[in-house]
Amino acid sequence: MIPGLAMFYGGLVRTKNVLGTMMHSFAAMAIMSVLWIICGYAMCFGKNILGGWVGWDWNFFFLKGIDSNIMTSGVPEYVFAMFQGKFAIITPALIAGALAERVTFKGYCLFIALWGLFVYNPLCHWVWAGDGFLFNMGAAGAIDFAGGTVVHISSGVSGLVLALYLGTRRGYLKVAMPPSNLTMTIIGAGLLWVGWFGFNAGSSIS
Repeated sequence: MIPGLAMFYGGLVRTKNVLGTMMHSFAAMAIMSVLWIICGYAMCFGKNILGGWVGWDWNFFFLKGIDSNIMTSGVPEYVFAMFQGKFAIITPALIAGALAERVTFKGYCLFIALWGLFVYNPLCHWVWAGDGFLFNMGAAGAIDFAGGTVVHISSGVSGLVLALYLGTRRGYLKVAMPPSNLTMTIIGAGLLWVGWFGFNAGSSIS
């Protein structure tokens, strides 16, 4: 999905910004993967702390305590951790579309690291952790198999707020800003669809 998202956004921006925009997606894969291994999984799927605001478990720090764990579903916990890690990667990468051509690469990298720690991880704990308050709300709890809340709502609202905060691109409505390659965008959309279909299938099985 990351190459698909990179192509999707890269084809929509001006030629001079294609590489930078595509790198937003790949940077998210690098940054969020490292954060997920260090503390993301522990914050999302550890036991409630701070009144249930977020989770934490030192056994999940650097994934050090899940080497031989098999979950009740029969899936090794390492596999589950990596599956969940992909959601942590794709969610801030989706926000990149709201920042296209209006933010420095360094600023974007800092933003997604902080956003992952202070927005994504707590929300993931609320909705997907066994002791999360949204997970346990009502009779059925939060029904969120493929990320409707954790991925789509969080990235969509964050992207909208950022777009409003940053304002329009310089020269908007004064300078022509044609997309660089809509064929690449369509191919990227196809890759995204295939990837998301796999996510949905995996979530449904889980």
